Amino acid sequence: MLQLACKLASRALGPMGAARRGEKMTADEVNAITKLADVNSGGKLDYKKFCNLYMATNEQCCKTALEKLEVDTRVMRQQFGSQVEISTEGATSPISKPSPRTARKTDHKATPRRGENRTSSRPSSAQGCKASISSTMSMGASSNKNSKLIEPNTVKEWQCAQSKGCFYLEEDGTIISHSYRMHLLQKSTVCITIKPLSLSQLEGKPSPWLSVDTALYVLKENESQENLQLVGLTDQQNKEMYGWKGELGSGFYWLLPFTTGCRLKKVKKQITREVKLVYRGEDGELGLTKEFRTALSNIFEVIDLDGNGLLSLDEYNFFELRTSGEKCDEEAWAICKENFDTKKNELTRQGFMDLNLMEANDREGNPSDLWVTLLSLGFNKALEMTEACPFVIDIYAEKCKPRIKPVHLEANSGQLNRAICKSVVNQGEAKVMDGCESIIVHTYRSEARITSVIENKSENKVIIHVNNEQSKNCINNRGLNIFAVEVAPKSMMVCQHVMPLNEQEEWIYNCTHSLLL
Repeated sequence: MLQLACKLASRALGPMGAARRGEKMTADEVNAITKLADVNSGGKLDYKKFCNLYMATNEQCCKTALEKLEVDTRVMRQQFGSQVEISTEGATSPISKPSPRTARKTDHKATPRRGENRTSSRPSSAQGCKASISSTMSMGASSNKNSKLIEPNTVKEWQCAQSKGCFYLEEDGTIISHSYRMHLLQKSTVCITIKPLSLSQLEGKPSPWLSVDTALYVLKENESQENLQLVGLTDQQNKEMYGWKGELGSGFYWLLPFTTGCRLKKVKKQITREVKLVYRGEDGELGLTKEFRTALSNIFEVIDLDGNGLLSLDEYNFFELRTSGEKCDEEAWAICKENFDTKKNELTRQGFMDLNLMEANDREGNPSDLWVTLLSLGFNKALEMTEACPFVIDIYAEKCKPRIKPVHLEANSGQLNRAICKSVVNQGEAKVMDGCESIIVHTYRSEARITSVIENKSENKVIIHVNNEQSKNCINNRGLNIFAVEVAPKSMMVCQHVMPLNEQEEWIYNCTHSLLL
């Protein structure tokens, strides 16, 4: 009934309520409106009630349409490929620049163009296949594996640099993270590790991010930042830590954090109670609740990237870019330092708390803006960090003091996707599709995950049907056992990442890739 009102009202309302726009209403449509219980007043149309109903219905329709669009977009990305296609012929493109969070949500330039006609990704579509290839891998429980990763305490005499960072989950399932530039003054043996960052939690609060997989791709900068060469991947595991050890020459390197998306993904959880953020004391003054202060303290730990207990302007700006899409300039930072507790020209933890209390006072206790900040940083209304994974990077160098600087906070760049594809091609197993030699499936396996890349050497785009139904104890980043990916001509793309659902049990990867007609 409300949808009918919305439909009819959208035709009827013009300037000052007159029917001066759109189609002319029929007598039946007018009667349908006047009979609505919410606007009927003794057989006559209550115009004020009608306008209120129209506005409320229009808002609900917009909200429903947006939710449907987001779901449809997510499903389309899952079924027809959400990874950037990597040309096997073109030159390397530069590292993408950071953009405000508001722009990232609507930026789909990285998504390859799709064909007009779609092929169903359901099992019946396999009947149209003219070539296929299958891969099966049995993987043992992680608890039974002997790690080859060097323990940090064996290199404790080496010089060390550290930086923190975070993976954030966007509304469309995209994962963004910090990226880093590392400098070595001379040739040295280096050990690089990454692991989830442990934070203090209130009793009973889970820490779901601690089970999220993390990795780093190490790329050498040659001549310019656009020309990067893959030199290493942290594929050796020791519990929740992943690491790489090798010899690196002097110069600049890029460290690109990566998580598969198998464990950091959208989870629908029913929140029974929204945590209270502020309270008003007996003196009438606003204060921050204990739960909110704990959350703010954890946020401070995450955004304090160098771990010195203070926030520099650069660190604060990463926070601002994530939560508001804007940066704080030098003038605004100077005002901030005048009004809040600082040390060495950097904001202290207490200053950060007071900054949030000021925001609550500006809204007279209305927590809506505070919730915008918390939700953008991966918290839900129960103040559980479910859509973010903070991490810490440690770099040990034998011959010199390594330096590391956070540079961007962005979605997976073309450089990262190229690095993933190249590492899979270089270290994985290649299988040519039976009946179609121009299609090659590259499969890489480590102790923790399996990644497949599809290479299309033909002059035409292809659609590959992927079936994981025979896999056991597995979870993939697409969230579907059956899907399809479209691969552009002369290119390669990541098909899927697969990990064990239960790490304490054996898992079997069994995947069939089929070329659709």
